Amino acid sequence: MAEVELKQLRKSFGNVEIIHGVDLQIESGEFTVFVGPSGCGKSTLLRLVAGLEEATGGTIAIGDEDVTDTEPADRGVAMVFQSYALYPHMTVEENMGFGLRMTGADPGLVRERVQRAAAILHLEELLKRKPKQLSGGQRQRVAIGRAIVREPKVFLFDEPLSNLDAELRVRMRLEIAKLHNDLGATMIYVTHDQVEAMTLADKIVVLRAGRIEQVGRPLDLYGDPDNLFVAGFIGSPKMNFLAGEVTGAENGTARVALTDFDGTQAEVPVRDAPAPGTKLTFGIRPEHFSRDGTAQLRTRLDVIEDLGGVSYGYSGADSDNPLTIALGEGHSAAPGAEIAARFDPARAMLFDTGSGRRIR
Repeated sequence: MAEVELKQLRKSFGNVEIIHGVDLQIESGEFTVFVGPSGCGKSTLLRLVAGLEEATGGTIAIGDEDVTDTEPADRGVAMVFQSYALYPHMTVEENMGFGLRMTGADPGLVRERVQRAAAILHLEELLKRKPKQLSGGQRQRVAIGRAIVREPKVFLFDEPLSNLDAELRVRMRLEIAKLHNDLGATMIYVTHDQVEAMTLADKIVVLRAGRIEQVGRPLDLYGDPDNLFVAGFIGSPKMNFLAGEVTGAENGTARVALTDFDGTQAEVPVRDAPAPGTKLTFGIRPEHFSRDGTAQLRTRLDVIEDLGGVSYGYSGADSDNPLTIALGEGHSAAPGAEIAARFDPARAMLFDTGSGRRIR
């Protein structure tokens, strides 16, 4: 295990800067997830740590060693890619031990480590098979096993579940979480799927356009986002953002009128309430609508999704910003129905519309 520290790390391709002076501390044994939309720089940042990309500026330290200019093979990292990258002519056992054999390791040590990794990943009965005889989930476990065999200081995962179907993704997610618990290793994991991030991470790093928007524990980012981007990215379905205007402030609350819903009023707790007349963005999560809410807004449901354990109603489904409401169990709403959706204003969040920053 080893800590990873990035200081003012930058990466440019030609005149285009992709990573903009990133500072980040990853503790030894921590499971850290880089998450963000496509093109945000998360895979580039991971490749910089791996040494597969050369840093334009800044430093990378693993443990107590500056590895900024160190060759990838000498950094003490092992990477699991989106593609399994298995040799088709080799057996599972040969694939898992290949990297270690290339270092000239004793054959007995290679066999011992392969057997240990196979036991961890439940691959013992598959060791003599070729990759073409395996399912997608089994191939990915072999790729992870190849990394385990090397006993690296840091495990790096680059969207390893993207090629799997939905059921396998859930199973592999659980297996990776258990693997981390069993090994206690430092792991850095890249994904665009915030559900993966929330369920796997000790710490999430939310990236946008090569910059860190916020770092924190999953539930801290969910419950206390710093800005509109993080609030909208963390949580599924995403947070609703409604146009609002401050109509008054007193006793640590801001009274906000929702301008698209007949001026529905909601009193939201804030430390520094904006002045009356200030226009802002009002955020409320779909799951924070409930029958016992003290505020309500009236709207017409266009679409209803019944998913079994939970149902969602959508208002303005043909717009770029539909309102999503979690409907209670046993709801009787139907498409086209007018409803009074109740919510707790204390669960709402306010944001500066221009800058996107949270108003606390």
